[in-house]
Amino acid sequence: MNQEEEILRENIRHLIKHVKQKRADEEQEVRKSLKTLMRLELKQMLAEGETPDQDPAPNKSTGINVLEDLLKKIIPIFKDDFRLLITSEDPRVSFRAHIVKAVVDTLAPVEINNEADRPDPEDELESDEEIEVLGLDEDIEIEIASEAGDDKFIDIRSAAEKAEEEDEEEEDPRDEFGKGLEDYDSTGRNMAFNTFKKVQTNIIDAYELLDDPDDQELFYDYLIANIKLYFDKFEDELIGDVEEPTNQAYEDAKDEPEPEAAEAGGLEDLLEISLD
Repeated sequence: MNQEEEILRENIRHLIKHVKQKRADEEQEVRKSLKTLMRLELKQMLAEGETPDQDPAPNKSTGINVLEDLLKKIIPIFKDDFRLLITSEDPRVSFRAHIVKAVVDTLAPVEINNEADRPDPEDELESDEEIEVLGLDEDIEIEIASEAGDDKFIDIRSAAEKAEEEDEEEEDPRDEFGKGLEDYDSTGRNMAFNTFKKVQTNIIDAYELLDDPDDQELFYDYLIANIKLYFDKFEDELIGDVEEPTNQAYEDAKDEPEPEAAEAGGLEDLLEISLD
């Protein structure tokens, strides 16, 4: 291989390396741009509690508008309590899981009740006379049987035994709150229990404002999605806050060997110097 061929091969290698590096830089730039765009879109999606939207967009549904108002009330509470859990990640994961589950468990019976309250146009009700004839005798018999049964039962337990059995049957409400998530951290569960009590009424009241099934569905789906998105945001912010800043002087001093107590005059002398 002559010298010209070697030079040509070397130039080709440099050219290929340059092209690959340029392509990698371009891909990295595109990824950064996409992340920035996603953050901007996320900020637009999420309702920020600091700036109330006095003029909501006309294309939003009533369900979304009600949800925005609710998020402004509950998200700051979630954030404040979530940020107390800084010892480790497990309590925060547990807190998040219990809050989401509590929202689902709370709205499920409300939704069932709302559906039950809606009349079915295909159902034909009997007349008042038919209802009275068909149901009156049955109600009387059930009531009499129930009263008779109560009168026949004689409770022979002492007051102490009754109190003891009631104590055994009484369950910790936090255990009931965390059913199905027993493997999660108990500190996170306990914190979530207290936090959810602060917002439970707000969530139910907001949902019950909506009677249209489409509004209810949008409210429910976007409520769960937004709570989880906000918890992602809180976690990212918390991880960034926990990292403690440092400098080279501190790192150098930390790496120096500590002087022995005997050479420094003992622990008492060190304490006296520091206090002076």
